[in-house]
Amino acid sequence: MNQTPLKYKRILLKLSGESFRGNKNYGIDSKVLSFMSSQIKSVFDLGVEVGIVVGGGNIIRGSEAEMQGMDRASADHAGMLATVVNALLLQDSLERVHKVETRIQTALNITEVAEPYIRRRAIRHLEKNRIVIFAAGTGNPFMSTDTAAALRAIEIDADVVLMAKNEVDGIYESDPKLDPKALKIEFLTYFEALQKRLGVMDSTALSLCMDNNLPLIVFDLFAIDSLKKIALGDSIGSLVSSG
Repeated sequence: MNQTPLKYKRILLKLSGESFRGNKNYGIDSKVLSFMSSQIKSVFDLGVEVGIVVGGGNIIRGSEAEMQGMDRASADHAGMLATVVNALLLQDSLERVHKVETRIQTALNITEVAEPYIRRRAIRHLEKNRIVIFAAGTGNPFMSTDTAAALRAIEIDADVVLMAKNEVDGIYESDPKLDPKALKIEFLTYFEALQKRLGVMDSTALSLCMDNNLPLIVFDLFAIDSLKKIALGDSIGSLVSSG
């Protein structure tokens, strides 16, 4: 295990469902999944305790299904199940390829495939050098996986929430994919992020981080070693904190 001093000993990594699909329109890109698990393994090897919240937007998004006429609560529950699929795939990649012991905990009762979420058990897994993957969001409809990430980070006493993005290396004043001249914001406060509505994460999640003084870093996971560099204290991505 690496003895280099760590800036963050325990992290909560948020992986969007869109990250799993890579450049596909939907579903899973196996190469992307392999890369993500290798980056997680690299930070785990430093001695960082890793909790992960996964989204399910590569399979179904509750808000989009609602627009097509589906009952929103049912659509959100379908989205929660999609996050379980992603969690199982990530677990397989981490364990089979990288030989890292993991546990999945879900906010829905699916005991055949995962443990129920129990805060103290999750913390104990982390202390025993197991990666914990949190699936099914908060278990409640109308709540995003961003909110689940903020909530789980607070509950497990994580040092930071890391919001992994795909091809975006931080927070910008406007969408850099649409505006090549968009300026990157290296730092802003929670209040500024809420006020400017920059799409960092939803307002409920951001308010949770603000109320609990939990720093948030938005970064590009697909930039090689970005996750590892953050854990070691390098200035990567954009930081949201109290100041």
